[in-house]
Amino acid sequence: MASHGTAQLRPGLSQRQLNMIALGGVIGAGLFVGSGVVIRETGPAAFLTYAVCGGLIILVMRMLGEMANARPSTGSFADYAAHALGGWAGFSVGWLYWYFWVIVVGFEAVAGAKVLNYWLAAPLWLLALCLMVLMTATNLFSVTSFGEFEFWFAGIKVAAIVIFLGVGAAFVLGLLPGHGMDFANLHAHGGFLPRGVGAVFAAIVVAIFSMVGAEVVTIAAAESRDPQRAIRRATRSVVARIVIFFVGSVFLLVVILPWDSVELGASPYVAALQQMGLAGADQIMNVVVLTAVLSCLNSGLYTASRMLFVLAGRREAPARLVRVSRRGIPSTAILCSSAVGFGCVLMAWLAPGTVFLFLLNSSGAVILFVYLLIALSQIVLRRRIPAERLRVKMWCFPVLSIVTVAGITAVLVQMAFDRAARTQLWLSLLSWAVVLVLYFTVGGGRRQHSRPGSRGR
Repeated sequence: MASHGTAQLRPGLSQRQLNMIALGGVIGAGLFVGSGVVIRETGPAAFLTYAVCGGLIILVMRMLGEMANARPSTGSFADYAAHALGGWAGFSVGWLYWYFWVIVVGFEAVAGAKVLNYWLAAPLWLLALCLMVLMTATNLFSVTSFGEFEFWFAGIKVAAIVIFLGVGAAFVLGLLPGHGMDFANLHAHGGFLPRGVGAVFAAIVVAIFSMVGAEVVTIAAAESRDPQRAIRRATRSVVARIVIFFVGSVFLLVVILPWDSVELGASPYVAALQQMGLAGADQIMNVVVLTAVLSCLNSGLYTASRMLFVLAGRREAPARLVRVSRRGIPSTAILCSSAVGFGCVLMAWLAPGTVFLFLLNSSGAVILFVYLLIALSQIVLRRRIPAERLRVKMWCFPVLSIVTVAGITAVLVQMAFDRAARTQLWLSLLSWAVVLVLYFTVGGGRRQHSRPGSRGR
């Protein structure tokens, strides 16, 4: 629980809810639909791209787990960046992370409305508004209601992937009637690396964004009764989650489907289920994708509001945002984040090719900047944290910490040379520049402040 003056968040998340948020938090529409893009760009070696990305996310989570276990905080990495690198870094991480998630909220609301259009003939903006209202109400009611929704959303996503893994493995190994063991698709259509080794790394720019969200559990853990335990369990299980859900399921996809048959914009999971002869696969997967979208919308609003709450507590956002309701919910921060998300929905309706596209591009690389500052913070703070508080330690420090920084930097450099991703990088850098200008102008007189919620329990 983090206190900010008189404002206080209540520990309303149970261990059961946190376990499922940790388990299903990284599974989103980016995996169910976006994996098709990676397969088309890479070929059968697409699962190697997910393995490299997964390794990077695992290292970032381990670094974050070390810091969050030593000093649990609702502000999480914004507080750590401020302590390690200075006020500018904490301000940058807080506002960039908030900006990233409110854009995601708007984007996911539109994506959810498109899925609903499969069954309901209604205007896209109206369906997106309904989804925004539903998830805002869920977050406003209590942190427990957020946790319960997320528990069931994540449960459906995990169940879908587990069933796919089970049925897919049986199909590939020839355990289903009418089909023998067959791994020919790994090499029969132009070889294992039809686009060369470079394609494995080039596709990282696309794949890494489908894994964003693993860090949300370190923010949510601060609203549980035993933050350290929740964070330890989440950071230790992240390896298995990424290896099984991402690398495992994408490996099955490229074995079941010829890589060059995957349609862009369509879910390769639907195509794989149809290839295995399962009727109604498109209906089932649409339900799962809608669940993934609602889960992302739900957790996006939660995460954005908590980051805004922390920024207000540190006097780096309007003071009224620090207010909490009688249920211990930062209601003003939730409503403000929701309003910006709805503004994105309106832009998707009124100016999809200009303003909405600009918003998406200007937040595209922002999460990588946040991860870079998390990694740098861990390298600095490791030497300041007493040994007895290091219950979770980064492996092979400082070697793997430096490898993580180098890896994130390499992805950013690659974006600069990638024609499709270059605009995202430069507009995201512009977003960071705006945040830094705000810090040194508007935030200049507020730098001398306490950082509530950042001390260990």
